[in-house]
Amino acid sequence: MRRVGILGGMGPQATLLLMQKIIDAVPATDDADHIPLLVDQNPQVPSRIRRLIEGTGEDPAPVLADMARRLVAGGAEALAMPCNTAHHYAPAIRSAVKVPFIDMVDLSVTKAAKLAGLDGQVGILASPAVRRIGLFDAALARFGVRALYPEDEAAMLGAIRQIKSGGPGPEAQAVLRDASNGLLRRGAFVQMIACTEFSLVTEATAKEVVAFDTLDVLVEAIRDFATARGRSTGGAK
Repeated sequence: MRRVGILGGMGPQATLLLMQKIIDAVPATDDADHIPLLVDQNPQVPSRIRRLIEGTGEDPAPVLADMARRLVAGGAEALAMPCNTAHHYAPAIRSAVKVPFIDMVDLSVTKAAKLAGLDGQVGILASPAVRRIGLFDAALARFGVRALYPEDEAAMLGAIRQIKSGGPGPEAQAVLRDASNGLLRRGAFVQMIACTEFSLVTEATAKEVVAFDTLDVLVEAIRDFATARGRSTGGAK
């Protein structure tokens, strides 16, 4: 088993969810069958929302780079990060260390493009920051796929903040359901849950869509890397 380092705390519950999903993804009969993880649960990473949406916050890049270096110094053989928006700072993480970075965005784009097909559309259920920085747009466009986003950005941001402060309540579920149905009406039959706060309420997506969680894509890639025993793994670079 190869040890994977997790840049966590964005948010804390999403990091715990990732860890639980990794445990569930391994058919284990003993403790030693599970994947070894090093987790930096750092809720003090500067706010991506304040930096990317409000334009007033501290730059998260140096903090993420320091986390990456600590994890590698502790023995991590690859890194992963259960926060879609923070992948905007992936170049800073890659430049700080020499181990692979398992890229949740690249992996999820590949899956979405296969599901949507050429000239298809993919609904992105994410923080408004993801739309502002075009995190998925250019990558999807290379596959001939267009990204669609919920129209009510304020509601999406409010739901994310609500989950961060009080957990996944019914109000946040209602926002995600409305957003998913709105994207469906606009032709997005394939949808990505691309915010790890919304990973806590995935059941709220419209029943008629083909929806997947980018966090689940990351879990599969971490499992594959950890158990590959020397073989290369897609998405790790």
